[in-house]
Amino acid sequence: MEGKMSWSMADAVDYKGFPADKSKTGGWVPAALILGIEICERLSTMGIAVNLVTYLGGTMHLPSAESANIVTDFMGTSFLLCLLGGFLADSFLGRYLTIAIFAVVQALGTGLLSVSTKLPQLRPPVCSTGGASSRCERASGFQLGILYLCLYLIALGTGGLKSSVSGFGTDQFDDKDEKEKNQMAFFFNRFFFFISTGTLLAVTVLVYIQDEVGRSWAYGICCISMLIAILVFLSGTRSYRYKKSSGSPIVHILQVLVAAVKKRKLHYPSTVTLFYEDCPEASRIHHTQQFCFLDKAAIMVEGDTQINEGKTDNLINPWKLCSVTRIEEVKMMIRLLPVWATTIMFWTVYAQMITFSVEQATTMERSIGSFQIPAGSLTVFFVGAILISLAVYDRVIMPLCRKWKGSQGFSNLQRIGIGLTFSVIGMAAAALTEMRRLSVARQVGVGQVASSSTTLPISVFILIPQFFLVGAGEAFIYTGQLDFFITRSPKGMKTMSTGLFLTTLSLGFFLSSFLVSIVKNVTAAKDGKGWLADNINEGRLDCFYGLLAALSAINLGVYLLCAAGSKPQPPTDQGNILKSNSTPDDKC
Repeated sequence: MEGKMSWSMADAVDYKGFPADKSKTGGWVPAALILGIEICERLSTMGIAVNLVTYLGGTMHLPSAESANIVTDFMGTSFLLCLLGGFLADSFLGRYLTIAIFAVVQALGTGLLSVSTKLPQLRPPVCSTGGASSRCERASGFQLGILYLCLYLIALGTGGLKSSVSGFGTDQFDDKDEKEKNQMAFFFNRFFFFISTGTLLAVTVLVYIQDEVGRSWAYGICCISMLIAILVFLSGTRSYRYKKSSGSPIVHILQVLVAAVKKRKLHYPSTVTLFYEDCPEASRIHHTQQFCFLDKAAIMVEGDTQINEGKTDNLINPWKLCSVTRIEEVKMMIRLLPVWATTIMFWTVYAQMITFSVEQATTMERSIGSFQIPAGSLTVFFVGAILISLAVYDRVIMPLCRKWKGSQGFSNLQRIGIGLTFSVIGMAAAALTEMRRLSVARQVGVGQVASSSTTLPISVFILIPQFFLVGAGEAFIYTGQLDFFITRSPKGMKTMSTGLFLTTLSLGFFLSSFLVSIVKNVTAAKDGKGWLADNINEGRLDCFYGLLAALSAINLGVYLLCAAGSKPQPPTDQGNILKSNSTPDDKC
C-alpha cells in the first residue's frame, strides 16, 4: 500500500476522482493528445484570419479599412474570450470539459462558415464590368450577419480552447518530481512550436486551397480536422490527470478589493503579525510594503466570521476578511500590469501583417514561373522568421550565454524588449517598402492612379523584410511574455495570468481597429480618400505605417522604464510597519 501511495499525486485525480496514479496517468502521451487540439485550433483560426481580408474585399465588396477592421475585431474577440473560458474552467467546468465543449463550438463555427461561403445566396453578385468602370454591389446586412455569426462562433471556440489547453497540458506533469518538471519545461518550449506549425500549415496549404480550390473546401477541412482532434482528445480521458481547482482567481481578486474598500477607514496594526493569515507556512507569501492600501483586507474585526454549525471553528467571510497570502497574490498580479500595458502595441503592429500587408501583396507580382503565390501565403515568411528565430535562440544564443555568462539566455523582460525593438524596425521598413510600391503604382497609372486590381510590376518579395522583422519580434515577445506572466504570477493564478497575457493580443487587435478608424476619419476629411483609401493605390499606407513606427518607438521607451522598475518586492520585516498612533490615511 505504501508503495502504491508513493505513485499517487495529492493535487491531481484521475477520471474517476481518485488520486492520480503517476504510472498510469499524465506524461508526454496525454500531453501530446492535448497539443493536437492546439494545432487544429491554429489551423482554423489563422487559416481564416490571414486570408479573410481578401474575401471581404474581393467577394463581399467591402472597403479596405472596413475589411481590415473586421479581421482585427475577429482576432481581438478570439483572445478576449480567453478570459471567459478561463473563468468557466476555474469556476464551473474544469479544463477538460472546457476544452471539449469549446472545441465543438469551433468545429460548428468552421462548418457553418464552409456552408456560408459555398451558397451564392450568402454573398453579393460578382462585379459588373460593363461601361467605363466596374460596379460592385456591397454585401447585404443579412449576408454579413451570417458571416459574423460564423466568425464569432469560431472566436468563442478559440477563446475557450486557448484559456485551458496550455494549463491542461502542464497538468499532466508533476512539478514536485524533478524528472517531470524538466519534461514540463520541454512541453512549454514545444507548445509555441506547435502553434507555429499550425500557423505554417494554415498560411501555406490552407490558403492555397482557399484560392485555387475553394474557400468552402478549405473551411470544411478545418471543421473535419477539429472533429478528428476532438475524438483524439477524448480518447485520452482515462489517462489524463485532473488538477483540483481552487476557485476563480477573478473572484479572489474581487474579494480582496471589496474587503479593502469596506475597511478603508480602519487603522493599520503595529506589526505584520497582527494581519490575518490562514495559509500553511510552506505556501505562504510574505507581506510586502507596496500597494499597502490592500492590507486592510487582512485586518480582523467583529463580524468577519460566522458560526459553523456542528463544528468548533467559525467560518471566515472571504468578502470581509482575506489572508496576507491572498492579498499578496493580488499585489503580484497588479505588478504585472505595467509590462502588460506596454506589450499591447506589438500586437497592433502584428495585426498589420494579416490585413494591410496581405492587401499590399494582392497588387504585386507574385508569380514564380507558372505558379502564382496566394497573397495570404506571404505570411509564410512571417512564420518562417518565428521558427528560425526560435532555432537560433535555442541552438546559438542560449549556449553562448551559458558559456560566457552562466545564464540560460536572455531574461523574459529582455526578450520582450527585443521583440518590441524588432516591431519598431519592422514598421519603419514597411513604410519604406510602401513608398516604393506607391511610386510604381503612380508610374503604371501614367498620370492617374492604378486600379487596386492591377498587378504592379514590382516583386512581392520586397515585403519580406517587414514580415521577417515582425515575425522575429513575435518569437521573442511571445516566449518572453509567456515566461514573465507565468513566473511572476502566484501559483493559484496561473490561468488568470495566462489569460491576462492573451488579452494583450486582444487589445492589440482592437487598438489596430481603433487607429484605422481614427486615421481614416481624420485624413479623409481633406480629399475624401486619405491615408486608408478604398483603393490602396490612392491612399498613403506608408504614412500609417510611419505613424505605427513612431507610436511603437514611444511605447518601447515607456516599456524600458517599466521594465527597469519591475523587480520582485522584498518581504517586510516582522517588526513595526506603522506607528501605533497612525491614522487610516497614513502610508504603511
